[in-house]
Amino acid sequence: MGNENQDQGMLDKAKGSIKEGVGNLTDDEQMKMEGQLDKVKGEAEETAGDVQEKAQDTVNAWKQGS
Repeated sequence: MGNENQDQGMLDKAKGSIKEGVGNLTDDEQMKMEGQLDKVKGEAEETAGDVQEKAQDTVNAWKQGS
């Protein structure tokens, strides 16, 4: 598991994939668009989590080197 942002991002991407799939099956354009939006939101959350994790790693490495 990652940090909170990474975890939320994975959940949002999964939710988006499900919504998009349901939208495709039911030919519901609104549901498909919501799914795509959730997937993009999830990617952004995961990226923010990755940046946060790398920043924390850098701070930790700096502290150990001091």
